[in-house]
Amino acid sequence: VQLQASGGGLVQAGGSLRLACRASGRTFGDYGMGWFRQAPGKEREFVAAITRGGGVTDYSDSVKGRFTISRDNAKNTVYLQMNSLKHEDTAVYFCAATSQIFYTFSDSHAYGLWGQGTLVTVSS
Repeated sequence: VQLQASGGGLVQAGGSLRLACRASGRTFGDYGMGWFRQAPGKEREFVAAITRGGGVTDYSDSVKGRFTISRDNAKNTVYLQMNSLKHEDTAVYFCAATSQIFYTFSDSHAYGLWGQGTLVTVSS
């Protein structure tokens, strides 16, 4: 599986963006998916995750209620809808995939495949 993230850009605080991560290669539905982000000078952090079938999702406290992760297995794509964006959401956003069945959503080491990242800049 190869992952290609898109949808980043410059947006004003309070605005919205939708990121997409398209997978190519093996069966997309065999992978749990996650979004992580890394702000300048900071560690990579968990944002959101979704299970293979999309039935279970998880979010970091910092984005809960503002971001929504979803997936369309027919299109091999996972999305991250980001609303009410804040300046502190500025970061490079990465999508990631895991073939593990049992894993901790927020553990970046559980994900063996990563996309190239897409930059989100929120102006205050």
